[in-house]
Amino acid sequence: MEGATATIENDQRVRGYCAYDWGKSAFETSVTTAIFPAWFAYLFAEANGISTKLLGSEWTADAMYSAAVMIGALLVAICAPSLGVIADRRMIKMWWLKILTILGSVSCVLLALSPYLGVSAGWIWALIMFMMANVGLNGAGVFYNALLPHMGDDSEMDAISNKAFAAGYLGGGLLLVVHLAMVMTLDGGWVIPFAMATSGLWWLGFAQMTFSMVPEPHIENEMEPMGMVASTKMALGEVKATLSDIKSFRTLFFYMLAYFCFIDGINSVTALAGVFGIVVLGLTTTGLILTILIIQFVAAPAAIGFTKLAEKWGTKGALQFSLVCWCFVIVGALSFAPLELENHDEYDMQYTFNEETGMYDAIARDGVNPIAALPDDDEQQWALEHEAILPVQQNEDYKSGYAVEWAADKDGPVNVSVTLTAEALAALEATMDESRFSYSIEGGEFADTTGLGVNHPTSLGDGLLDFIPKTARALVWAPLGMSVFFQFLLLGVFGGALLGGSQGLARSMFGQMVPETRSAEFFGFFGFFGKVAALLGPLIYSVMTVWFDSRVGIFAISLLIVAGAIMLRKVDVEDGIAVARAEDERNRQMDSATA
Repeated sequence: MEGATATIENDQRVRGYCAYDWGKSAFETSVTTAIFPAWFAYLFAEANGISTKLLGSEWTADAMYSAAVMIGALLVAICAPSLGVIADRRMIKMWWLKILTILGSVSCVLLALSPYLGVSAGWIWALIMFMMANVGLNGAGVFYNALLPHMGDDSEMDAISNKAFAAGYLGGGLLLVVHLAMVMTLDGGWVIPFAMATSGLWWLGFAQMTFSMVPEPHIENEMEPMGMVASTKMALGEVKATLSDIKSFRTLFFYMLAYFCFIDGINSVTALAGVFGIVVLGLTTTGLILTILIIQFVAAPAAIGFTKLAEKWGTKGALQFSLVCWCFVIVGALSFAPLELENHDEYDMQYTFNEETGMYDAIARDGVNPIAALPDDDEQQWALEHEAILPVQQNEDYKSGYAVEWAADKDGPVNVSVTLTAEALAALEATMDESRFSYSIEGGEFADTTGLGVNHPTSLGDGLLDFIPKTARALVWAPLGMSVFFQFLLLGVFGGALLGGSQGLARSMFGQMVPETRSAEFFGFFGFFGKVAALLGPLIYSVMTVWFDSRVGIFAISLLIVAGAIMLRKVDVEDGIAVARAEDERNRQMDSATA
């Protein structure tokens, strides 16, 4: 009877543990990957155009986005090991999980205020709230992961870890279905803010199941409460002692170095995929969300499938296989290339000759990125200079003064009648070297005239690695007629199939080699390595993007996965497990002696 009761209690703990992944994945999926990158790119472009000058360099939306992820990760990385030491000596793992969950979920809800704060402040508020939400998410992750060794024994670790990741993909995917339906069927500026707010509430709501179903791991001879200064000194002393005794846990720390490299590459690619798709490839918000949605429902069963693979090949073997496959996925990502524009309605600015008026009806393509709204921005000056022939209209409601924007209303593009002259067209064409837009003329004196900006997503050839997508477009994508959306979808499905398995097995492998009596401390280090990795990846991407371009940034990140895969080959998992068990036995004997 007691055995049956213990089994029920264990099942309840595991369900509660999985419920947290189910909830927090709403932020990771709907916000971080699907909605926020495109939304932030829109807010940023509306205020700044294609880039803004900061610290003497030009920063694009994706570079600014990755910098925010980096700063949020740094804040957590600094604190994680010390907090873990205290959590191993006091029964406060669940308390910290609650506090950091509230910080993250409430910040996510507050993202919804961004569009109501004005053009110049909205994107800054969004960036700050997104960074704080990431602090909450990453900080809570340290204590959430530290609960894993207390969920079952070593033989159950792969199954529990992958089951939690699978729950996350399903939970995040279901809410994303709702958000996708809203984006596609509802009009109004409230839709995206509503999706942000509901993601935070979803996270906080399902976390309540974790708080009620997962007990605080018991600690024999719990440490007495200490003041903040004394606790910090004690924690730092323990961290220093652990690092000085690194030889005793050589296998574990070497694995963390390998983990540092490969998880940095994986997490950076997944975190930056959305903004890369919007800014570099020109994907629409709906197309991006649909792709992420499909990935979610591929990743969930794939995570369970990797559990079966680990049973056959071992955790290490299955993880190595996933890393090799990741390298092929990233090479595929470098080959993404929007097809060259062929039809008149594919261009951003479309001019059609009107026989009755003798003028051109000009419209902006539905969904084209906004012109920068700040009156002193270079792109706004460009719009003002060519206002007579662009499909734009005045926006006198802008609080800082006169501005122009694409002519449109709630029912779609608005026709603007313009008179094209050879001089005006030549002046417009002369600006295309700095432009991210395109134009096409149909009928009349200038029939079949087109123009393409150097910074347009389909414009390839000037980047260091542009030969890769240019060749792929000529030999593969164009002959198959495969648009960039289906390219992104194809590689996304492969990436999704690897994502849950690689993350779940990486966490499980670490959990097997961690002493249960020091789980929070070592998962604090695990979090430190993971968050510093999360710091390094976006930093590399930002620097490479500023110095070169976004494709070079992605390529640089892929090298980290290669390095991690090579190092993983030298990790002796059995030795790590044996050391962890010996440490647990030593600590329990010490507790018994002092009891």
